[in-house]
Amino acid sequence: MSEQNRPADETGLGTDRSAGSGWAPQQSRPASTYQTPGSGQPASAPTEQFPTAGPAEQPSATPPFMAGPAAAHQPWPPAGYGTAGYQRTLGASAPAGAVPPAFQTQTQAFPQASYGPQPFPAASYEPARRTGRWRLGVAGLVAGALIGGGAGAGVVALSDVDTVVSASGASAQPVVIKDAQKATSTTAAAAAAAPSVVTLYVSAAAGSGSGSGVVLSEDGYVLTNNHVVSLDSSTDDVTVQVRTSDGTVYDATVVGTDPSNDLAVVKLSDAGGLTSAVFADSEAVQVGDLAVAIGAPLGLTNTVTDGIISATNRAVQAGSTQDESTVIDALQTDAAINPGNSGGALVNADGEVIGINTAIASVASTGLPGQEATSGNIGVGFAIPSNTAQRIAEQIIDTGSATHALLGVSARTAADAGSAVGQGAQVATVSEGSAADEAGLQAGDVITAVGDRPITTSTELTAAIRSAQPGDEVTLTVRRSGDSSEVEVTLDETSD
Repeated sequence: MSEQNRPADETGLGTDRSAGSGWAPQQSRPASTYQTPGSGQPASAPTEQFPTAGPAEQPSATPPFMAGPAAAHQPWPPAGYGTAGYQRTLGASAPAGAVPPAFQTQTQAFPQASYGPQPFPAASYEPARRTGRWRLGVAGLVAGALIGGGAGAGVVALSDVDTVVSASGASAQPVVIKDAQKATSTTAAAAAAAPSVVTLYVSAAAGSGSGSGVVLSEDGYVLTNNHVVSLDSSTDDVTVQVRTSDGTVYDATVVGTDPSNDLAVVKLSDAGGLTSAVFADSEAVQVGDLAVAIGAPLGLTNTVTDGIISATNRAVQAGSTQDESTVIDALQTDAAINPGNSGGALVNADGEVIGINTAIASVASTGLPGQEATSGNIGVGFAIPSNTAQRIAEQIIDTGSATHALLGVSARTAADAGSAVGQGAQVATVSEGSAADEAGLQAGDVITAVGDRPITTSTELTAAIRSAQPGDEVTLTVRRSGDSSEVEVTLDETSD
């Protein structure tokens, strides 16, 4: 793996600082004044990678994610929807299966496809609704922020905020196998999984957006990204609607969120007979496996793209500050995913969910004067592994929140003097009474491995710990004063 592709650490700096390479920021970060012990070189300020433990929460019985028969619904959109002349006067009765109110025009047609931010049209009528508005009481993730340093690429979240497409292209027929003799593995996987993938429409006073989701149960629990339901953490007062693969629209409420893992669960109102997704063991995923992404990029429902698993255990950080960041232990894929795919399914050849699409690497490009644009998909996408996603979803459904493993240290990337090549995660502080404290870790120790997984940056340490569960016993390889030893640690529990 080339150095310019190594994930950045919490400083926002990659390993290749030359122009045009590495992981590039799109937001400036303040310079640090900390010194790496013994190096004489500036290093990043210590940041709380592993927050102080909070009260433990014990999830109740796991809800069954059982597949159910598909419900009979009225298809939509109506005839003529999406054409230049399709419009309706405010207050007129709504045709059957009309588009959600947050995404209708009053007297003008939808704009054509665009990658740049554009305002959603205002609602032209208010049909009967299953639920009202809701309040979201959790904040923390700044989605859409970047990982990296120097000019080059960055990681962006995939919510489709204030971006719409031509309405004529927003609806698509369900994925079906028309000729079994000629059907590819991608066709078979998509046909199996597409009925369990939905589109979310989120609106608020400040704006609107869309994303994707995965059906967890026949009665309407849906898993998506936190940055989808919070409009990139811009608001906690939104209206959510969900369109299933057959075109039926439901109002939805948020059950709970987990900003640390960028996950959220919503519940559809009065839903029944939905097709729940089948989750695979993400630990069994290997590089080169078929990967099929299903979702609604730019609002284009039932969109299917394919590729392979490019890497596993890829530590990816998104967030403009260390206090507002998400670090995931991601699956990397080259399947084309774009804004709006957030929360959608990444499935294997059997149509089983192996990940929840959440971010892409995107190269900064020149936009309109005074604006910054990104290139969209470049074949480097990231998904939250299914094992993590399913565990967090079960906890949110049971308790409304999720718990995480906690080591109890703050750390920064260790590097030799004059070098940007990370050689481990150097402990800056140890929380008193934490798992790390009880195991004997000290400030200045350099953690170089968790189990058999090498650690070269503090971000990789965060991802490795977060992929574990509270109570797990892990073996840390620690370098102290030039000597290396192994330390057994039983991880604590914390929650957002």
